[in-house]
Amino acid sequence: MIFVLFNTQTMQIELCAASIEAIYLAKTLHFDRIELCQNLDQGGLTPSAGFIQLALDLGLETHVLIRPRAGGFVYSEAEIQVMEREIEFCSSVGVKGVVLGVLTADLRIDMEQLQRLKKASKNMEVTFHRAFDDSFDWKNSIDVLLSCDIDRVLTSGMSSNIENGIPILEKIMTHVDSRIEIMVGGGVNLANAQKIISQVKPNAIHFSGTVKTLLDADSVFSETILQVDPTRIEKLRAVCDQGK
Repeated sequence: MIFVLFNTQTMQIELCAASIEAIYLAKTLHFDRIELCQNLDQGGLTPSAGFIQLALDLGLETHVLIRPRAGGFVYSEAEIQVMEREIEFCSSVGVKGVVLGVLTADLRIDMEQLQRLKKASKNMEVTFHRAFDDSFDWKNSIDVLLSCDIDRVLTSGMSSNIENGIPILEKIMTHVDSRIEIMVGGGVNLANAQKIISQVKPNAIHFSGTVKTLLDADSVFSETILQVDPTRIEKLRAVCDQGK
């Protein structure tokens, strides 16, 4: 097996874009790439064809989340088939990459299902998302991802809070030794971004820059959602640029 050594000199900045406003912000602020999703309040679900096409029309490097439902990452055969079809659609319209994660019932990476989804991705890049942080053993999980030729992993260091995960993230960076791209995310904010960048020295950093907002307060269908905050995005982007 041949491992590709990733460039560790220039950190990439990825915006988790779950709204039309976030897509346009990513374009305006020249993000390196976006992870495109919808329903961020549920951790993100696969976006619609219209969302995908908007991002592509704007010329954004678009990586699409392939997640058919909320909750954990142990999927049925029917769900895997749906994911395969969504991946094939993304490939057909020119998406750069897909973002996914699959686990077994005992919380190990499901290599068989991952290989199926990797095959469906054809020439697209594949990012294994934070299902990684729900897995049983990070060293074993990294080795499985390497054996399946996955391009990158999004992780908060096996923690629900990325600040608590910094010690593990440092160990992960040493263990992978540039054989797979490590993108950190999961609670990145203005208070911790510089610390994460300086201590972990990741290949990429990922954030959404959202705040809880009451949407359409006068409607009987009003909902509290995670809405993108342009000021927060701009400030986070500036902090990350300084840390490159």
